[in-house]
Amino acid sequence: MFLLALAESSFFPVPPDVLLAPLVLGNRKKWVRFALSCSVASVLGGVLGYVIGMTVWPQIADTVFAWHLPGIGEANFTKVANLFEEYDFWIVFVAGFTPIPYKVITISAGVFFVGKGWNPFLVFLLASAVSRSARFFMVAGLMGVVGPTIQPILDKYFNLACVLLVALLIAGFAVIKYVL
Repeated sequence: MFLLALAESSFFPVPPDVLLAPLVLGNRKKWVRFALSCSVASVLGGVLGYVIGMTVWPQIADTVFAWHLPGIGEANFTKVANLFEEYDFWIVFVAGFTPIPYKVITISAGVFFVGKGWNPFLVFLLASAVSRSARFFMVAGLMGVVGPTIQPILDKYFNLACVLLVALLIAGFAVIKYVL
């Protein structure tokens, strides 16, 4: 689970919640340990995403702009940079807690905060730690406290829950595409 949470925050598409919930249901006494492990790994993965954005973007920026990829023009780039400048903490926090793909924001944060000193990184780190911990402790806590009550419902509707999770993931990418 630690590796899944780490990878999801920087490059992997599957959120760790899909493993966290069943693990907690299997051993409810360890819900705090599972949530903490997931939170720490996710924040470390977010830092990896930040570093990816900070180091890879300068190498590929000219090529990306030259290709004229849809939605990644210089005007949109400037728009997103301005949003990060104004709402830095909140962009990272919302993406860390909601189905908006967190990895997109971690990499973007590295891109837009390059050369701006330590303060933006600390803001990123704080927003990540608070939002990811809140998310994973909420999921693990719910499974740990009311797991036996909702397990029959999850067993019955697991496939539907998976479809809804994928739909939320797609919706998160759509929000990024059409809002930003």
